[in-house]
Amino acid sequence: MWLDKAKAQGNAWRIPEKSLFLVSLIGGSIGTWAGMYIFRHKTKHWYFVLGMPLILALHIGLAYYFYFR
Repeated sequence: MWLDKAKAQGNAWRIPEKSLFLVSLIGGSIGTWAGMYIFRHKTKHWYFVLGMPLILALHIGLAYYFYFR
């Protein structure tokens, strides 16, 4: 999130939103969600505001399932 925000401020090539979601899906959900609010980046996009917490909840649910299985 920091890198994409820095690139946005400098009018440079950006990181695709699909890549940000992919990083979140493969295990970076807590960092992506935290980075959104620490760096105030992508917080006006509804699909990030709803999507990142849902992915984080999915990861927590899967961890709970596999831990107590």
